[in-house]
Amino acid sequence: MKSILIPSVLTLLLAALPGTASLAAQNFDEYVAIPGGTVALTNAKVIDGTGAPAMMGQTILIEGDRITAVGPTGSVQVPAGANVVDVSGKTVIPGLVGLHNHSYYTGGNGRAAQLSFSGSRLYLASGVTTIRTTGAQQPYAELNLQREIEAGRVIGPTMYATGPYLTGEQGSQTMTRLEGPEQARRVVRYWAEEGVSWFKAYTWISRAELGAAIEEAHRNGVKVTAHLCSVGYREAVALGIDNLEHGLFANSEYDPNKRPDECPPGFRSGYANLDVNGPDVQATFRDMIDNDVAMTSTLVVYEISVAGRPPIDERVYDVLAPEIAEEVRAIAVARRAGQGAIDPAVFAKAMEYERAFVDAGGLLAAGVDPTGYGAAPPGYGDQRNYELLLEAGFTAPEVVQIMSHNGARILGIDSDVGTVEAGKVADLVVIDADLEAAGNLHATEVVFRHGIGWDSPKLIESIRGLVGVR
Repeated sequence: MKSILIPSVLTLLLAALPGTASLAAQNFDEYVAIPGGTVALTNAKVIDGTGAPAMMGQTILIEGDRITAVGPTGSVQVPAGANVVDVSGKTVIPGLVGLHNHSYYTGGNGRAAQLSFSGSRLYLASGVTTIRTTGAQQPYAELNLQREIEAGRVIGPTMYATGPYLTGEQGSQTMTRLEGPEQARRVVRYWAEEGVSWFKAYTWISRAELGAAIEEAHRNGVKVTAHLCSVGYREAVALGIDNLEHGLFANSEYDPNKRPDECPPGFRSGYANLDVNGPDVQATFRDMIDNDVAMTSTLVVYEISVAGRPPIDERVYDVLAPEIAEEVRAIAVARRAGQGAIDPAVFAKAMEYERAFVDAGGLLAAGVDPTGYGAAPPGYGDQRNYELLLEAGFTAPEVVQIMSHNGARILGIDSDVGTVEAGKVADLVVIDADLEAAGNLHATEVVFRHGIGWDSPKLIESIRGLVGVR
């Protein structure tokens, strides 16, 4: 889809919109498919993010950075002079809200890089218009990137930055290795004042440290999520946690050998036969639901290490730096063959666990977690999650809801984003396919963020071969 306006007019329109004047100054015109202003997307198939069935033949009216009307084509009054774009045969969904979407990437043989250029563009090009980073290796890099995007000097999604990881003494060198509750309070207080909106606790944190971090975070108006092991989910809920990451993969409380404040090695190995409808699991779900604690699905980062799964999509290797792509491909082939891989039965059980959580009334969101050996990069990993959630038994409207509206609810921004409806910010994804028939998000064509439609293929081309190094 091409812009129908000449560049000089585009520049004027961008400069006239709130918060976008510097976009024109940065000369990002070549990446804009549909400039801001008054835009009518007509004849769309709309999956609106509420979980409702798809609606055919819809018109979405965008004025500035907001959706002002949604309804059957012919019933929506389109202002004179509007840019009318016929999207017959295409599907429009809300912009995706990634709830575990780091600004850094790890891949290959121990590589790690802060992706302040390629990562932010790839997220947006993939349809992800909002991210929570869920653990920072370089918190100031994240805060600065967040501000640069909001100022229009960098292309990317709306960001909710997190502070440094909070873990125990066995944690990585890139994390805060806590030595007690008072240090947890001090670290949380400092980074909350610096501007982060969430913290992430990690595997080896103790109950006392986690409780102190949560209490201090709430006192400072920010929230805490966690990738746990030493603390069980029900223990974390009792301490007041706001969100839990990775579903079954990070919940050690069903291991009969679990001891307080210890992470039992290999605890997932016994989960293949876990009864998700049994009393233990249902007690976890009841505690989470009764205390408004949501769960984040990150199926893709585990799937990349499951034996017997389909090969990694070639698109992944195409955007990686060549040397990294070679390393990632070699590891992927080995793990698909079963070398150090996750048990396929445990992976299937994790899908069943997430389905059961939602069936019980739980709030499930999703994110990519672009870590591990690097086969789930920013954006593309989010798109793969769409397919995996379908495989887990959710319908297409349910998956769109999980990946958009539910994430917005967890972030407390659902009054502005997460659904396709009048009054919401115009964060939208135009897919050049019938999404329900295609079963994937590969045909993402235009991604609207705040009313400006970015050209997805051009953004991807601009970072090809750079993911993992820049």
